[in-house]
Amino acid sequence: MRSFNVLKSGLCIAGLALLASCGQSNNSQSSNDSSGAKKPKIAFVSNGVASFWTVAQRGVEKAGVDLDVDVSVHMPSEGIPDQKRMIEDLITRGVDGLSVSPIDPVNQSDFLDEMGKLTKLVTNDSDAPDSSRMVYIGMDNYKAGRMCGELVKEALPDGGKIMIFIGRMEQDNSRRRRQGVIDEILGRDYNPANYDPPGNVLSAGGYEILGTLTDQFDRVKGKANVEDTLSRFPDIDGMVGLFAYNPPLILEALEQAGKIGQVKVISFDEDPESLQGIVDGSVHGTIVQNPYMYGYRSVEVLKQIIAGDLSSIPENKFIEYPARVIRKDNVEEFWADLKEKLSVSAATE
Repeated sequence: MRSFNVLKSGLCIAGLALLASCGQSNNSQSSNDSSGAKKPKIAFVSNGVASFWTVAQRGVEKAGVDLDVDVSVHMPSEGIPDQKRMIEDLITRGVDGLSVSPIDPVNQSDFLDEMGKLTKLVTNDSDAPDSSRMVYIGMDNYKAGRMCGELVKEALPDGGKIMIFIGRMEQDNSRRRRQGVIDEILGRDYNPANYDPPGNVLSAGGYEILGTLTDQFDRVKGKANVEDTLSRFPDIDGMVGLFAYNPPLILEALEQAGKIGQVKVISFDEDPESLQGIVDGSVHGTIVQNPYMYGYRSVEVLKQIIAGDLSSIPENKFIEYPARVIRKDNVEEFWADLKEKLSVSAATE
């Protein structure tokens, strides 16, 4: 238990520092290497501010040290305009490579195409498949969503009423992840092209998906969504949080309503409160990505591309880090590994 509390404290401290510096460059190396040659400048831009991105930041920083690259991490807190401004500023400052998690890939594709003419561009976590990005580093979000749906069926084997909570629907990863959850719960065939509008009530096999509520990364709105759901559907059986900060907000609202343990919680990502919930039994399980490697590999691949080496780009332009299922039986091992990655990265700054 002590290792869990140490990591939770470390992530909270890192998160506070991250919030304080949101939108600022976080360079951990000088611009020249030991021989005096100019280091490549690589920037990593997230799609918001969350503990998930704190882990990715550690991967970026570790790669900067290991690979002798000038790195910076940027986290927009005000949506698309903020992300766009950050990217334009980085281009103006002459960044050599850029890894971006697009907020709205459909409407950002033209912009990303223009940025791709000015620097080496890859995407991470959430893809922009119709843009000219060179490669996507992440996971298959539809497949991961179906894994999350399997957790829902484990937690509620006899069916029940379920609400889904997510930050936003515009992102490619959001849409695919949510749809995977729905299709798995309802017993549908594997089809990433499926799409159910967020407001529709969906039923099959004893399960009733009441809807999908978004919050646009607004934590106050995210918690209010949970509270409203509890008020409207006092007999709700399960809640699914698909962005890293959603499950902690669900737990907070359930605790205040005296319903911890009465409503099954299924999580996504590795927020410390979600992991502690698995330990305590208030969260059934979570699906985790590998944000540390999203950050590390972004720097590694971009450095190779900048040097003219394209051998690391697969034919399908997808570098996959498969999702994993974390339950009570493996949460301690997973959390210890995460703690080690974070502490080693911090020690190299």
